Amino acid sequence: MMTNLTISRRRFSQLIGVGAAYAALESLPLVNSAYAAKPSATIDSVVRLSSNENPYGPSAAALKAMTDGFSLLWRYPDEYADMLADELARLHSVPVDQILLGNGSGEILKLCAAAFTSRDKKLVMANPTFEAISRHAGAANAEVAKIDLTSDYRHDLPRMVAAANGGGLVYVCNPNNPTASITPKQEIFDFLSKVSPATIVLVDEAYHHYVDSNNYESVVGLVKDHPNLVVARTFSKIYGMAGLRCGYCVTQRANIGIMRAHQTWDSVNIMAAVAALASVKDPNHVASGRKLNDDVRKSVCTELDKAGFSYIPSHANFMMIDVRREVRPIISALRARGVEVGRPFPPLPNFLRVTIGTSAQMRSFLTAFKEVMAQSG
Repeated sequence: MMTNLTISRRRFSQLIGVGAAYAALESLPLVNSAYAAKPSATIDSVVRLSSNENPYGPSAAALKAMTDGFSLLWRYPDEYADMLADELARLHSVPVDQILLGNGSGEILKLCAAAFTSRDKKLVMANPTFEAISRHAGAANAEVAKIDLTSDYRHDLPRMVAAANGGGLVYVCNPNNPTASITPKQEIFDFLSKVSPATIVLVDEAYHHYVDSNNYESVVGLVKDHPNLVVARTFSKIYGMAGLRCGYCVTQRANIGIMRAHQTWDSVNIMAAVAALASVKDPNHVASGRKLNDDVRKSVCTELDKAGFSYIPSHANFMMIDVRREVRPIISALRARGVEVGRPFPPLPNFLRVTIGTSAQMRSFLTAFKEVMAQSG
């Protein structure tokens, strides 16, 4: 697709100046490394394991698509967004009118809150889970019902069904953030068969690609049978495009019509669209990203086992470690050592959320973590 869109070094130089052009083009391949494009020495010195970002960055195919796409920056993204939607429809074996692109999956969550919650339609969600949607529902003056996870960190779906009471929106993050736990597929299937058709169910599968468990299954294939089901996906995680902001949902056409009424025009920029399209077509990126994450996560777990620390089994690119004491001082002490980890999550006050970074980043984390725990113990 991109062969007719390539911008030459000469033409790019004419557009923005020779020095800047060559610097930009020569630096692009570095984005795929763990330490690419750092804006300052201060940030360079910080091991950032706080935001569940993918340290390996986009695929080489996505980087090439963006380089080729410099000549498109004067264009609105319409055709390229359409091509991306077409490709996603093929990927999921659904009609293209069941795909809605968003400015990251975060926009999909916001659209669902705007479309399906109100003063009379509550939001039901787990506690803890990804909290952005609760803020959006609050802006719609909706009641927010938070249902505690089970003792083994599953969504308590029977209680969530009861709390929904036949209306509003139920949000299920699977795998869940911040616990990196999964809710078993059969429980999800049973839940979808029992929930009222008047209740919209939003299943957030941001971390879907990292899961390797027979007890998990995406629910994208169930959209055809459940008019009230919306499934959100993102290019921010396994595809390494958090800064570009591209996501989408799969749902039936009627829901998309309601959601689109709340959406900004052209919310997915053209660079995000071409990079996402190239990423979906890359046959190796997901598998290689999953393996890198799995290998590093296993090595971290081995070290934690040796040190006597337990953790919630992780099905994502982050994990929750039980530090057996109030986590806030641990977070501060790690920050003082140049390691940024996740914030506290009040329902789990003794747990530390840590993104799975590169091998080098996790060695730095483990060194600092062991020092802090020895001094605070």
